[in-house]
Amino acid sequence: MIAQTEHSNLDQRSRTLFKALVERYIRDGQPVGSRTLAKTSGLSISAATVRNVLADLEDMGFLASPHTSAGRIPTVRGYRFFIDTLLFPEPLHQREVADLERELRAQNWADGSLLHSVSNLLSSLSDMAGVVTVPRRDSASLRQIEFLPLSAQRVLAILVINQREVQNRIIETDRAYSASQLEQAANFLNRRFSGLSLPQIRTQLLRELHDARADINQEIRDALAMAQNAFATDAGTDRGDYVLAGQTNLMSFPEFGEVGRLRTLFDALQQKRDLLSLFDDCLSAEGVQIFIGDESGYHVLDECSVVSAAYTVDGEVVGTLGVIGPTRMAYSRIIPLVDATATLLGSALKTPN
Repeated sequence: MIAQTEHSNLDQRSRTLFKALVERYIRDGQPVGSRTLAKTSGLSISAATVRNVLADLEDMGFLASPHTSAGRIPTVRGYRFFIDTLLFPEPLHQREVADLERELRAQNWADGSLLHSVSNLLSSLSDMAGVVTVPRRDSASLRQIEFLPLSAQRVLAILVINQREVQNRIIETDRAYSASQLEQAANFLNRRFSGLSLPQIRTQLLRELHDARADINQEIRDALAMAQNAFATDAGTDRGDYVLAGQTNLMSFPEFGEVGRLRTLFDALQQKRDLLSLFDDCLSAEGVQIFIGDESGYHVLDECSVVSAAYTVDGEVVGTLGVIGPTRMAYSRIIPLVDATATLLGSALKTPN
C-alpha cells in the first residue's frame, strides 16, 4: 500500500494524466509518450508540461522508461496506486450476471465437472488463465453414497459431496457382493453418516470399527469396512489442488514472449505449490485480492497479476478462484468478473439438484 502522503502530493492534473497513461498502456501494450497524452488526455496542456508531470511520476516510482522507447509504462508501484486510488470498478450489470449464472447452470454438474467449467468460464471471459481451487475437505460433507458392483471383488463407490460434487472411487473387497447387498450397505451408511464432514466420518468409522461389538451382524461390519476404503485419506481428497484453464492464452501477450520465461511460468502452474500457497493466503481475506508482480512473493509471478476471491458455501469459506494474466490486465473488467463468479460458484455448490 502506498503512503497517504504520496497520494496527497499528486494534484488532479497529475492523477488525470497518470490514469490516462495506465489505461492506454493496458489497452495497447505500448509505452505511452507525452505527445500522445497531450492529445488524448482531455487536458489543454502542452507536451512539454506533460513531460514534466511524467518525470515527476517517474521520480515517485510510478512510471518507468524502457530503454527502447521514449514513452513510459506503469511500474508495479504505479499499478498499485492506480488500483487503490484511481480505479473504481463497476459491478457487472444485472444482464451480465444473469448471463453468467445461466452459463453456470447450463453445465452438467453431475459428472463432477463443476470446477473445470468455472475455470474454463473465467478463462474464456478474461482471455487469460482461470483457476479454481478444489474445496477444502474439512468443509466437505457427505450427501449420499452409492455402491455398484464392478467385478467379483471390486466395487465402485459413488460419493455426492456438498450437494453437487460427485466423486467416484474403486475399492477392493475381500469377497463378492450382490447388488442388493451393496444397496443395503449404502442405505445403512447414508442413515449413519449423511450430513457429516469427511473428517468426522473418518473419525467415527475408526471408532466404530475399533469398538465393534460381537453382536453386530456381518452386513454392518462389511458396510463399515467398505466405507473406510471409500473415505480413505490416501485417496487424494485432503491434498490442496486446483483446476487450471487457458494458460495457453498467456502466450498471446508480448510480456511472456521469451520462451524461457514462459516455460518457467507454465512449470510453476503445473507444479501448483506456489500458487496454492498464494491462494491459501486469500482464504482469510475479504473481497477481491489483487497481487501485482512481485507483490505475490513468488519470483515466477513477477511478470503476472493474480486477481482472486474466496468462495463460500453456507457462509463458510471453502476455496478460492481467480484470473492470472500480465500486470497489464484490464482490472476494471477482471475484478467484477472474479467477484461475481465467486458468488455464483458458492451458490451453485449449495443449491440442490
